[in-house]
Amino acid sequence: MFIGHLPAGYVLTKKVQKNTKTGKYLLVGLIASILPDIDMLYFYLIDNRQNLHHSYWTHIPFYWLLIVAVTFAIIWLLKKKYYMIAAIIFFSNIFLHLFLDTIVGKIEWLFPFTDNAYYMVDVPSVYHFWVYNFIFHWTFLLEIAVLIWAVYIFIKSRCK
Repeated sequence: MFIGHLPAGYVLTKKVQKNTKTGKYLLVGLIASILPDIDMLYFYLIDNRQNLHHSYWTHIPFYWLLIVAVTFAIIWLLKKKYYMIAAIIFFSNIFLHLFLDTIVGKIEWLFPFTDNAYYMVDVPSVYHFWVYNFIFHWTFLLEIAVLIWAVYIFIKSRCK
């Protein structure tokens, strides 16, 4: 996914805000919607593109589930409702990111039980420049649709 994570995070965060009747935490949701891709820094600067960046811990749901469990336990002990809403927005966007990556990218959903990576659609390597393989594939239309949806929600919220 190239352009879809941030708009999808915006749509999800606005929906959670509406359901929880809070206008807070938009920035939290937007940051979380792209946070798993922080591993791209390691991918390019240290790993020299040797391993698919979806194999790093930030793209493995198991590790996020551990962080969720610890975070929610701490919030429950502190009894802070608004921390819980922020955490729900944050982790919902993390898992949305992983789900969206599963459309054309390989995600290890069943780790640590197996290191098999799962994806929905195989994008064939047709073009020399690897980015073209994704932006000229029909699945890129899904990203454009998510972008249009986010723009619609943004404009609608500004017209109130």
